Amino acid sequence: MTGLHIFDPIQDCEIRTTAKLVKDLNGSSKVHFIQIDRLDPPKKQAIQYLNVERYGKPGAQLPYIPRRTYAYYYLNDEMPLYKALINVSEKRVIANQATPEGTVGPLLPEDMGAVEEAIMKHPRVLAEIAKLKIDELSYHHSRLGKLGYSVVCEPWMYGTDSPNEKIPLIQAYMYMKLDHPEANHYSIPLRFSPVFEYLTHKFVRIDFLPAGADEKYIAETMAYQQLETVEYHPDLIQEPEQREGLKPLIVSQPEGASFEVDGSKIKWQGWEFRVSTNVREGVAIYDVHFKGRSLFYRFSLQEMTVPYADPRAPFHRKQAFDLGDCGFGNTANSLALGCHCLGVIKYQDLTRADQDGNPVLMPSTVCMHEQDYGLLYLHKNYRNGNTVTTRRREFVVQTIATVANYEYIMNYVFDQAGAITVQVRATGILSTMPNDESNVTDFSTIVGPGVTAPFHQHLLSFRFDTRLDGDDNTVVYDDYVPMEENTALNPYNVGYCQKRTFLENSGYIEQSPFTNRTYKVINENSINPVTLKPVGYKFEMPARQMILASKNSYNVKRARFATQQFWVTKYHDDQLYAAGEFTNQSQEDTGLSKWADGTESVRNTNTVVWPTLALTHAPVTEQFPVMTSDFLQFLVTPASFFTKNPALDVPLANNNFNKSVYYEDAQKSAGLASKGSSTAAPCCKSNI
Repeated sequence: MTGLHIFDPIQDCEIRTTAKLVKDLNGSSKVHFIQIDRLDPPKKQAIQYLNVERYGKPGAQLPYIPRRTYAYYYLNDEMPLYKALINVSEKRVIANQATPEGTVGPLLPEDMGAVEEAIMKHPRVLAEIAKLKIDELSYHHSRLGKLGYSVVCEPWMYGTDSPNEKIPLIQAYMYMKLDHPEANHYSIPLRFSPVFEYLTHKFVRIDFLPAGADEKYIAETMAYQQLETVEYHPDLIQEPEQREGLKPLIVSQPEGASFEVDGSKIKWQGWEFRVSTNVREGVAIYDVHFKGRSLFYRFSLQEMTVPYADPRAPFHRKQAFDLGDCGFGNTANSLALGCHCLGVIKYQDLTRADQDGNPVLMPSTVCMHEQDYGLLYLHKNYRNGNTVTTRRREFVVQTIATVANYEYIMNYVFDQAGAITVQVRATGILSTMPNDESNVTDFSTIVGPGVTAPFHQHLLSFRFDTRLDGDDNTVVYDDYVPMEENTALNPYNVGYCQKRTFLENSGYIEQSPFTNRTYKVINENSINPVTLKPVGYKFEMPARQMILASKNSYNVKRARFATQQFWVTKYHDDQLYAAGEFTNQSQEDTGLSKWADGTESVRNTNTVVWPTLALTHAPVTEQFPVMTSDFLQFLVTPASFFTKNPALDVPLANNNFNKSVYYEDAQKSAGLASKGSSTAAPCCKSNI
């Protein structure tokens, strides 16, 4: 492990060391691992390391910080859940203990596959499937001919509706599909849903699903009545028509990429930071600097909850915590050239552990590349006709997770003026439910014959450990309000001003879109010599509806972070996840609701901010059978952090560099006819 940085992702040998030490500790008991990953070093030690790394004399010895891991595991496939902390540098166990009664660990891909297989083989489930009588049915496809049907099981986290559930459970939603590997099973949801124990695969019961306008259901599986399916794959669309006229748009960098990669460290256009993969968050960004000035110690998406609107059992328990229950690393896609990212691409791999503690390589789960995004700045001097123009180049760090039906595309976009766009795109397939013919409800949308898609919300919590020009920062919010009327200063009643409020103690800031409320992090110890005020960065977030469930519901008790858009806490090493460390079947939030309780001062100290992105999603038919991506984003941008536009050193745009061509010339070069002609002024005329 020589040469590893303190923020580098976990290595194969570290997983093996962790697994061996935990197995040795537990003797003859069967150890069932569900998660092993690297643990960040204590921040105080890490800051000393980073300061020597950045500011120390050449050849200065970096402080020794042992690398640590954690492991979640069960013994003999029984409760309780255990957690171990391991010093892998010195190959010793730091701590090992059982978690509190009823704590359920995150789900592991191999375990989900095993429980799915067990469900599909269980006699009680097979008996329900037999009642469908699908062996007697066939589907005539216009191109593929006669197709049969098969049944699909999709295991879901059980959720919570009672304090009495103390063991890990799985709620399996059942579907049918055409007997083709690319068929859309979400088009045929079935009306029975088995519940099984997660670890032992023991049958618990079968829930029957309501499909009408109320909570009532038929407690019997009936023979399937054939309906048209709604397919998305070209192989299965009945009369596929491929759109014509789309020509290649090739991103070319003939002189190579503008970014540098050294292990996990990235340098690009004044930016310096480290990119590190992990099982829970997928990717985290560390030690962020722009133009030599510190901005953030660490930031990431660290939790998301997706509560559904259908109040009927068992859908009332349908609330996923996609990172805490599953992990964006566990569910990450392997990204491919020409599909997920275009241009000159640098990939990073992710390594996770299986149930036996063996490393599992997940290649290319993060892609990094540059992209053009229009104009960065432009001004035409109307007095002489000269224009200054620069193109907006961006650097993108992207990862994509597939959590059952949904895909989440997570982008961190860095620009040349010191701003970061945090962007999430939701795509994939809507989670669906069975629906009686012509049954219309006000909490779901019919998207096909016999199938409806329930309303739901996506509430994503990000964590930014701020370090603007140093370790002590302050959070403020600015409102813009009218001045007092009919004063000597404001006799015409047109004036308005900024009203600044300091957040003194941990807590949250309410949204206030009609005062244009803006959240800012400032450094009271670093004064901008131009404005004569503290330097800062602002979090530009659109006003959004937060979680809709009642405050007395388990949905809210488990995810208090989803009740507010912007939270602030004082830094502590073990406070990483907004809903707490363990979310699967949790009874309550053990995260922000405990930490942001107003008992700690957050002024001019080591501050952490927790922005919440929210989307209330009422499905529409254009989003089925597969969704075009829905955008959610916010900006983290300088707010008088610099003394002037930090992008003035970006070269002006010119066509010798960008090599654009006229439409007519391109058509002619491609051997195609064109009509008309174009005349344009010389590109970006300037006397500079």
